[in-house]
Amino acid sequence: MSVKELFKLDGKIALITGGSRGLGLQMAEALGEMGCKVAITARKADELVEAKTHLEKMGVEVLTIVNDLSKTDQIPGMVDEVIHRFGTIDILVNNAGATWGAPAEEYPDEAWRKVMSLNVDAVFFLSREVARRCMIPKKFGKIINIASVAGLRGSAVNVSTIAYHTSKGAAVNFTRSLASEWGKYNINVNAICPGFFPSKMSAGLLEKVAEGVIARAPLHRIGGDEDLKGAVVFLASEASRHITGQSIAVDGGISAV
Repeated sequence: MSVKELFKLDGKIALITGGSRGLGLQMAEALGEMGCKVAITARKADELVEAKTHLEKMGVEVLTIVNDLSKTDQIPGMVDEVIHRFGTIDILVNNAGATWGAPAEEYPDEAWRKVMSLNVDAVFFLSREVARRCMIPKKFGKIINIASVAGLRGSAVNVSTIAYHTSKGAAVNFTRSLASEWGKYNINVNAICPGFFPSKMSAGLLEKVAEGVIARAPLHRIGGDEDLKGAVVFLASEASRHITGQSIAVDGGISAV
């Protein structure tokens, strides 16, 4: 097989949660450009309409689903919609996430539950549903969990996001554990750990720390609109078929220094 063939995704079906904006939309663009039909989910219908229009202008076939993944009882119905439209799911990108800032000693119960529900529970329940119904029966699948460099270390001084850091650490080890269990089904499970990228979720924190992040990063920049595309295509394609259980930091080198 040629290298070009290894990276081709023609006809594959990708489900991307939180795919209407930010990093999720960036990855939907990448997978669509490489030949995937994509299903994207988000809570806000208006943002999904905008994303669908944008992707269709690129020539991508798109299904949009309004869904709140924190309501895990809705997950089977969401998967039903994708299978009804496209027949299967080959690639699952668990991207939807939440954060909440507060000192650990004052952290609200509802904040902890919200972050864990979306960043941990939903990732497991959706992966299980897709694997049971699509990937295990056909002995093929690519699961890509969007963790964070926050899952590779503790939080910085004066950063109070205990639930987010905990949940992303869980995502990293969830990736290892699931890869170990599902390798026998030819399912690759890997994670991408983004560093700082401009997004609605990171906007407030970036205002405070962007200058310092850029100064510490070996590449002296934060993430941009193209910087996750190569990683997600690699992990979704046969080019990564001998890689599983790994977490790739896409952070300008900050985690290495």
